Parts: sequence; C-alpha cells; structure tokens
Amino acid sequence: MPSSIQLFRDQKYHELKGQCIQQRRLFEDPEFPASDGSLFYQTAPPRKIEWKRPKDLCEDPHLFVNGISSHDLHQGTLGNCWFVAACSCLALRKRLWQQVIPDFSEQEWDPKNPEKYAGIFRFRFWCFGEWTEVVVDDLLPTMDGKLIYCHSNVKNEFWSALLEKAYAKLAGSYEALDGGSAADAIVDFTGAVAESLDLVQGKYGNIISEQMKLFEDLMKVHRRGGLISCSIAVNSGRASEAETEMGLVVGHAYSVTAIRKLRLGERLVFSFKAEKLFMIRLRNPWGKKEWNGPWSDTSEEWKKVSDSERRSLGLTLENDGEFWMTFEDWCKNFTDVDICRIVNTSYFSIHKTWEKKMMHGAWTKSSEPLLNRCGGCFDNRETFLQNPQYIFDVKKTEDKVLVSLQQEDRRKYRKEGRGDSIPIGFEIFKVEDNRSYRLHKLTVQDRVATSPYINTRTVFLRRILQQGRYILIPTTYHPGIITRFILRLFTDVPSKLRELKADKPEMTCWNLLCGYPCRVTQIKVLSAEGLQKQDRSGGADPYVLVKCENQKVRSPVQRDTTSPVFNTQVIFYMKNIHSPITIQVWNSSILCDQLLGQAVLAASHSDPRQQQTLQLRGRGREAAEVPGHISIKVFCSEDLAEL
Repeated sequence: MPSSIQLFRDQKYHELKGQCIQQRRLFEDPEFPASDGSLFYQTAPPRKIEWKRPKDLCEDPHLFVNGISSHDLHQGTLGNCWFVAACSCLALRKRLWQQVIPDFSEQEWDPKNPEKYAGIFRFRFWCFGEWTEVVVDDLLPTMDGKLIYCHSNVKNEFWSALLEKAYAKLAGSYEALDGGSAADAIVDFTGAVAESLDLVQGKYGNIISEQMKLFEDLMKVHRRGGLISCSIAVNSGRASEAETEMGLVVGHAYSVTAIRKLRLGERLVFSFKAEKLFMIRLRNPWGKKEWNGPWSDTSEEWKKVSDSERRSLGLTLENDGEFWMTFEDWCKNFTDVDICRIVNTSYFSIHKTWEKKMMHGAWTKSSEPLLNRCGGCFDNRETFLQNPQYIFDVKKTEDKVLVSLQQEDRRKYRKEGRGDSIPIGFEIFKVEDNRSYRLHKLTVQDRVATSPYINTRTVFLRRILQQGRYILIPTTYHPGIITRFILRLFTDVPSKLRELKADKPEMTCWNLLCGYPCRVTQIKVLSAEGLQKQDRSGGADPYVLVKCENQKVRSPVQRDTTSPVFNTQVIFYMKNIHSPITIQVWNSSILCDQLLGQAVLAASHSDPRQQQTLQLRGRGREAAEVPGHISIKVFCSEDLAEL
C-alpha cells in the first residue's frame, strides 16, 4: 500500500460518507457536479444528458459482479479507447487494481444494510509521483436510461463507469479524456515506468533476432506484473478507426492480455521436440471486432493444438474482442507498443531489485543566465546548460541505468487550449569524478546518451554506463518553456542522484580564514603509453591518481595493459594559483601498489587547451625520466563559474 496519500481537492472520503449516512442523504459532489461543465469544455453531446444513479438504472447494482475481469469493459461514445485498454490491463493484476480501488468490499453495495450506502466512492491514482485519492458521487451520464461512456457488459456492474468518472474529475471533464495514451493511464494506475517502442522504426517485423529479443523482454515484463498495450498509427493512407483487411482498427488502443509459447500437437513422454509458436493475446476495448488472420478464433490453425493446450490458453470462440495472433504477425501489423514496467524495488524478492531515486523539478524562467532554468535542448548551445542539472554516480564497473522523465499532465489545461504535451527529453554527460557544482561549459565532458525528444508525457531511456560520475540534464525542446517534471532513476546500486544548484564554492567565514578559491582547473587524463612492464606476461594493472591542494581523485584500474585508456576527468577549485597539479600513474598490486611515474604541471592561462603529451618522471624535482608518457587536456579560468 502507498505510504502516504494526497487528497484531491482535500475531500475526506470517510468524513463525507459519515455525514451523508447521518443526514440520510446520498452524496452529491460539489467539486465535480452533475452538470455540463463536468461533461465537456468545448463540444456538447448531440442530445441532452441525464445524470442517473446506478439504483435508477438497474434493480441490484454492484461494484463487481463475479469479480473483476478484462472482459468487463466497453468503451461507449467517448474517444478514450486508451483509457479502456489500460483498465483491461489493470483488471489482469489483482494487486494493482486493489491499489486503485481501495477497500473495494467496504465500498460495495450491501443489500442487507441499505442505510449504509451513501452514493460515494473513492479511487486512487499515481499523480505526478504521489498517490492521490479522488472522491466521486455515483451520478453517471446516461441517454435513454443507458450509460453513454465506459460501462460493463453486465448491466448491474459499475466499477468501470465509476473509475472513469474519478479519472475524468482528475482531468477536469469527460471530454478531456477524448484522445490519449494507454501508457499514461497505466502509469496513473500503477506508478509504472513507461517505455514506448516504434515497431516499424525498430524493424521488428523484418529482423527475426530483434523480434525474438522483444518477445522474451515482453514475456518477462508480463510475468513480473507489467502492463502492455499497442496500436496502429494513423497515417496518410489510413484514417483513424478505419478497419484493416485483417480486422484490426487503426488509431485504436489494444491491451495485451497474455504472451505465451504455444506447443503444437501432443508431446510424447520421451520426446521434447514438439513445435512451439510465439503467441500474443490482445483485447479490443470495444468488446468486438477481432483479428481475422491466422490463429483468429475460427481459423483452421487451432486444429493443430491439443484440447488440453486450448483449455490452458482459455481459448474462447465468441466475438468478444479478445483474440490470439502469432508474435510475428503482431510485429508486422501493429506499429506502436507501450511497455509499462513495474520496477521491483523490494529487497524481499527473488527477482532483480533496483535502487530508485525520484526528484521533482521544474523548468523556470529568469533574465539572469545563472538563474534561468529553461534553456532548451542541446541544439541551443548558448542556453542549453541553463537547464536543471542532476548528478549521479555509477559505482560498478558498468551498470544498466533506467531513466524516466515525466512532465506534468497537461490534460487539465485543455479548457484553456494548452492541453498538449510539450516536447521533452534529456542528455547524459560523463563528467569529472569530483564535480559538485553546476556545469557551465562543455570542454572535457563526454556526451554518452541522448533520449528521444517527443511530445509525450513520459520519455524513457535504458543505457549501460561505465563507472564514474554523470550529469543528467532534462530539457524542453524549445527554450523558454515553463512547466514541472519528475525524474526517476533506477540503478543496480545506490546512485546518490541529487540536483546541482550551486554554481561555485560558497563564500563562508571559514573561507575567509583558510582562503577562497581563485582559479578553477579541469584536467582530462586521456591515456598512457609505453608504461614499464610489471609482470611476466608483459602487462600491468595501471590506474591514475591526480592530486592538488590536499585533494585527490583516483581512476578505476585498467587490467593487463601498458597502454591504458583512462578518460578520467577531474576539476579543482584552487586557493593558490601556484599550487602544482600532480598526475601519477600507479600499478595496482595485491601487496603494495608501485608508482610507474608522474607528471607535474602548474595550471595557468598559458597552458595549451588542445591535447598535450607529457613524459613520465620519477619523484623529486630533478627526477629522471621513466618509461611511458600520458596524454591530457587542461582548461583553467579565474572565473569560477566559467567551466
């Protein structure tokens, strides 16, 4: 269960319900009244809507009839197939839907105690990083005594209609739900991490190896409680909601309800060579219109499958909107898939556990460059680094990193004509191992990852990063745009993700006594060559140590080489401009590390900013040359907020 719950519009469910029961009246929500303003902001329904309670629509209303199922839902007249597809996915996972519909048995109608019914319900959504409880009354929009929006295929079941009403309240109106992304709704239901894949761009329909990798990935996501939806993109040749020759609907969200390897025929006791097919099951939120190609409900292919396997698959032959198809046909016929991963952060699990960090942030505007935080994407070189900056560490030799950047849901701004998502994305740079202030100029840093820039609510990226320190810079595509965001980072070991706010060391009383920095120097140790051999095989295990004014930074060890590539970056805020900077190369050893050589330099404006090669020497002022040299880059400035 969520540790803390926010109350939408500060409405307290138990308090409101208690008042209604005491006053013997049914709840009417003043925050989302049964009026036109709750229905639409622009396009009025063609006929007058009547708001009715479930008791006025049937004799024996219930929240659930025979439990909850992905077959319960039908879309209605609103263009929110994406929301219904997400609900179908949600219905597959008991642990997840019980989080969205808390204490469902307490909310259920009780025929034995009708006086305890107050016409009030509550639902919970993961809104911008926080679980939020939304209270609604049970007045639902109808025409001719029938629900016009999302409804169940059982006349007296109302969980889907009431859930839709709570989601509409959150968005501002029912019309605000017209058009959207199933991934967004699933994230709002679960707090999952959403990833969108373009099946055409990824060539999953043509490259079998990529297809198989995707199948295994989706099967793992599904087995571990993740939710998946898919669609066919609208383009110049296909209008929205047009039907393809194979019975699929364009511009329409389908929920994935199963992913399986299907065994053909009866497997013999001593034979393990039964043919297997990679299969996927989908559901159309309309509850009808199914795939009519191979492995459709009435196709001949099912004769190859044993009765026991059919029962295991739960195969039904009705036109109920649910159907199977091969994974290859799925990759060739669908264009987009939304994968919502329930990232495991529990330490009490048999599956991989991720370390999670979440930060709330905002792109804000200021005429002062050092205070501006909406500089636009990397193409805006003059202002790009004026965006928020977040620093994190990769502690392992390499680590898989998941990054999710989510902007605030703009659906609530549709009434003002500002409801479209803003194109957003982010960049990741490998920076100095000891950096702790904002980055002001790109000099020695490595640009290691760029997310897609797209006008969706969430942008996701997976990357394997090498050991070191990184800065992640979330941006809007265009500069000067103001909005809020949340950033989530998942790593194998703690990353210490934090925002960089200071531009340079703070001036304190201690600085006045001990000295305040007067110069900033950046050094990148690129590589070394010709180092002295340290073992019988002719190799060494070198690392580099950079020292200045009681500060030192050590690189990872490079194994079994006399020509290591370090790419180690350091930055020093120096109190004395005459302080030397010492770059030492050491050999790592079990008993005692050995110094292979060092180079001493005094950083000054006369130092060339291009790459330079330095001969290694022993210790001491008059030290002799030793085998090997290092390649470095040096940048320095007396403006502490320049680099």
